[in-house]
Amino acid sequence: MNNDTLFDWQFAWQILPDLLHASLTTIGITLVAFALALVLGLVLAMMRRSRLRLVSWPATAVIEFIRSTPLLIQLYFLFYVLPDYGLTMSALTAGMVGLALHYACYVAEVYRAGLDSVPRGQWEAAKAMSLGPWNVYRSIVLPQAIRPIVPALGNYLIAMFKDTPVLSAITVVELMLQAKNIGSQSFRYIEPITLTGIFFLLISLVVAMLVRRLEAQLRMP
Repeated sequence: MNNDTLFDWQFAWQILPDLLHASLTTIGITLVAFALALVLGLVLAMMRRSRLRLVSWPATAVIEFIRSTPLLIQLYFLFYVLPDYGLTMSALTAGMVGLALHYACYVAEVYRAGLDSVPRGQWEAAKAMSLGPWNVYRSIVLPQAIRPIVPALGNYLIAMFKDTPVLSAITVVELMLQAKNIGSQSFRYIEPITLTGIFFLLISLVVAMLVRRLEAQLRMP
């Protein structure tokens, strides 16, 4: 490896497998955390829309608190503070839980906007048919609410993926931390950091393309 070379292609090919493996780890973390965020976000949205204040107020407080505090602080609390109270998680688990909780609160607001966009007549028609709350949401409301919010959910998926480098603060070896480790061992940072940026760009573009295709398929004729 020639240290005088601005960009060493031989070294780049040498470290490529390690970065590819780390990118797969990063993608896996993102998919698991986003799946959890989708489920928890829907629960929070439905709780916040409840007419019972004992249900809506706690949900609102949780959403506003998490949205108003940095993700990094939340990760530190999960990984470094909770063990003092008897709840210990691995770095990977804490990272996924932290991402899921953080983005669930944003996803909840997207869900809420989608649910509010469903015409009131649809709700009244469902009540007239004596459908239970679960059937109303599953069969009538959610299919209509999800279509317009797909672009926003796709944006949050990409944002979550680009936020995964924050997990390096709690020692999760994702793509960015792997690049930093390679740089600290080889004293060359331009190749691993450049490749990492390219990976983030390409994966984000692919996800954006898939979201657009999903949006087109769900669009009403």
